Amino acid sequence: MIAHNLRSSHNVGSLLRTCDGLDVDKVYLTGYTPYPQSDNDTRVPYLAQRIDNQIHKTALGAEKSVPWDHSDEISPLLLKLHAQNYVICALEQTPKSIQLPDFIPPQKLAIIVGREVEGIEPEIIAAADSVIEIPMLGTKESFNVSIAAAIALYCCRYHNLPVKT
Repeated sequence: MIAHNLRSSHNVGSLLRTCDGLDVDKVYLTGYTPYPQSDNDTRVPYLAQRIDNQIHKTALGAEKSVPWDHSDEISPLLLKLHAQNYVICALEQTPKSIQLPDFIPPQKLAIIVGREVEGIEPEIIAAADSVIEIPMLGTKESFNVSIAAAIALYCCRYHNLPVKT
C-alpha cells in the first residue's frame, strides 16, 4: 500500500489499522504524508511527537505492528517495486479506470491512494500499471481516502475466494 501526499494524520492512522487487519506486507508513506515517529526521525521532536499522537488516535497501535517506510519521493519507490515485479495500481476515478468488481488482482500488487480532495496526481497515475475505481451508487462522488483504501484492499484480498452458501 502506498499513501502519497495525504494531509490527514487520522487518515494515515486509519489506513495503518486497516492494513494491520488485512495483513498488508508494508505501507509506504510518501510525499508530504504524515508518518509515525521513528528512532532516526529527522523532524523537530515536538512536531514528530504531535503527529505520532494524532496517527495513534486512529491506528491504535497499528503504527507499531505494520511495517512502514517514509520517503519524500515516490518515483524511486515505484521503480523499486516494479523491479520486484509488483503491479502498481492507482485507486482513482479516471475515464480509463477498471471498476473494482471487474479487477482481478495480481499476486504482487501495490495500490496507491492519494490526496484527499484532488486525488492522485496525473503523473503518478501515468506511472501506474493500471487504475481501479470503486463504483459509487449514491449521490457522493467518492469515499474518504482511508475508507476507499479499505474497500479496495479487502476486495483485492478476497477477490477469488469461493462463495459459501
